[in-house]
Amino acid sequence: MNDLDRYLSAATRDNTRRSYRAAIEHFEVTWGGFLPATSDSVARYLVAYAGVLSINTLKLRLSALAQWHNSQGFADPTKAPVVRKVFKGIRALHPAQEKQAEPLQLQQLEHVVAWLDQEAVQAQADDNQPELLRCRRDAALILLGFWRGFRSDELCRLDIEHVQAVAGSGISLYLPRSKSDRDNLGKTYQTPALQRLCPVQAYIEWINCAALVRGPVFRAIDRWGNLGEEGLHANSIIPLLRQALGRAGIPAEQYTSHSLRRGFATWAHRSGWDLKSLMSYVGWKDMKSALRYIEATPFMSVSGSAEAPVISSINKHLL
Repeated sequence: MNDLDRYLSAATRDNTRRSYRAAIEHFEVTWGGFLPATSDSVARYLVAYAGVLSINTLKLRLSALAQWHNSQGFADPTKAPVVRKVFKGIRALHPAQEKQAEPLQLQQLEHVVAWLDQEAVQAQADDNQPELLRCRRDAALILLGFWRGFRSDELCRLDIEHVQAVAGSGISLYLPRSKSDRDNLGKTYQTPALQRLCPVQAYIEWINCAALVRGPVFRAIDRWGNLGEEGLHANSIIPLLRQALGRAGIPAEQYTSHSLRRGFATWAHRSGWDLKSLMSYVGWKDMKSALRYIEATPFMSVSGSAEAPVISSINKHLL
């Protein structure tokens, strides 16, 4: 790959590139289409999968086809009036409510973390290092993902060199790039230490337990307790979270990696955060993105509740 190709490749995110490649393969191999495509064939492709694939998936397929034609120097058939009209008709006849991940509530967060702590104590007593490592890693990942509102890919891209954690004070995390950082300028995120369910303490305990000094923060752990050299893949966060919840006795099928982000957004909304503060903290650029993550429930006062020490601490530092 020459320098030109390398920079062109870097302009497209890995996830997008994989999704586009799969979309083109679906058009050519699964459906039997030909490239370059005509507007008529693209319209027939949409009709073939209307009501089968979601609107968002069809939209992604059109984006992939548009990108392929533009990159190859062909006219973009997806912009033709017939394609636009067919797509509009599909949206009208196959409306679908967007599926949302179930938010992880604070009570469930507390329960799963307490369970992981119990497992860690037992693993230490049994001299079971692989199990101890898994408990410490999972607790740190879940707490950091919740209180920081991180996406799965952001958790997986954290490097120890870019994290500064001070027990009893707070944690600073730098991400060179993220989904919301379209210009790849990098962004530093900060979270205070909490009296309970503390992401700072959980991070320090994981790093010390794993004896990590550089490289990815969150890694795979094999049956013998050996740590992987690479960071976890974003797709591994969902099974990791569900396994931890399942062991704690929480039905986990409805939870995904977005449950941590939605859980924090729901908690912050119920705790009285204004939308502007929430958007700034999590990193949302537009109001629609933020509102999709907030559980549609009325405001709930939490004063005097068991969560009050945590809420008081995080509100003091973040609002």
